[in-house]
Amino acid sequence: MRPPGLILAGGRSSRMGANKALLPLGDKSVLGHVIRRLAPQVSDLAVNANAPFPGFENYRYLADDLAGQLGPLAGILTGMRHYSRQHSEASHFASAPCDSPFLPSDLVPQLSAVCPDPETIVIATSLERRHPVFGLWPIALAEDLEHWLTDSDNRRINAFLNRHRTVTVDFPSLQTRRGMLDPFFNINTPEELTQAAAFTEILE
Repeated sequence: MRPPGLILAGGRSSRMGANKALLPLGDKSVLGHVIRRLAPQVSDLAVNANAPFPGFENYRYLADDLAGQLGPLAGILTGMRHYSRQHSEASHFASAPCDSPFLPSDLVPQLSAVCPDPETIVIATSLERRHPVFGLWPIALAEDLEHWLTDSDNRRINAFLNRHRTVTVDFPSLQTRRGMLDPFFNINTPEELTQAAAFTEILE
C-alpha cells in the first residue's frame, strides 16, 4: 500500500528573494516538477504551507500546527497530526521538500521496501550525505516530536533522528549529458536555479 505524502513548502525562501517553489524551471515551476515526480508514488498528497500557491489551489494545504515557523520538523509534525486524524491504514507518510525537482521517481517505493516496523524512520542518502527531509515518518511519533519541539534548542532534524530508530536508503547520482547530478539537488539561490536549468533534460 502506498503511503500518503507531504511536500514541505513552509520556508521563507530568504536566500532566493522570491518564492522558490513557483520559479520557472523548464516547462513547469519547481513545485510542478516535485509534484509530477512525487504524486504517482503516494496515495494522497498535501502541501505544508500557510496558504495555497497560485496554480496549485486544488491540493490540500496544511499550515503548521505550531506557530513561529520552527523549521521542517514543524512540517513533519503537521503531517503526523493530519494523517493520524485521517485514520489512514498507513503507519507512515512520505515527505519531500518543494525545492528538489530531480527527486527519484522510485523514492517512496525504495524507502518503503526497507521499513521494518511502524516506529522506524526511513530517510534517503546520496553521496555519503543524509537527506532527512526525504523520508518516511512514523505517524506514531507525533507526541514525542511535539514534546521535543517545546524546547527552542530542538530544531535540528538530525538531532531528532538520533532519538529514534532510523534506517537509510542510498540513491545513486543521475547520469546526464552534462555529467552526474545528485537526485536530491535543492534550489535555494538564484545560482542554484541556473545550475538546475542545465539539467532539465531529465525532467522531460
